[in-house]
Amino acid sequence: MKPTLIAVAAATALLAAPPALAQYFDGLKGKKLRTAIAAAQAHPLGSEKNPVRAKGPEGERAYLARLRCADGSAPAFERQGSTGIGPYHNILDLYAVQCAGAAPLSVYIDMYHKHEEPAPLPGFTIVAP
Repeated sequence: MKPTLIAVAAATALLAAPPALAQYFDGLKGKKLRTAIAAAQAHPLGSEKNPVRAKGPEGERAYLARLRCADGSAPAFERQGSTGIGPYHNILDLYAVQCAGAAPLSVYIDMYHKHEEPAPLPGFTIVAP
């Protein structure tokens, strides 16, 4: 099947999806998004229930590149793939983030936002963009 036909088939399948499922492919907006963000604040930043919000794949990498370990060094990070649907009704990306001599930390990021996260993950500091 040609790539264009695959894209058309995928779009058709999404349009035909039951309303309960289709809602997860559009993300939350407006008041619903603000309410979900406020609720997520009860969980650690970078967790599955409070993913880092970023603007696209570039925003994901830019955020991770700004993190600093306790010794001031930049952590290593590697994308592990996409995971399930997050609290903002978008697919989450999972990264392994690791400081020297420490176990890797699983960090969830939602790249479907126009947002540059100013806060560091717990146990890290962050440098200005």
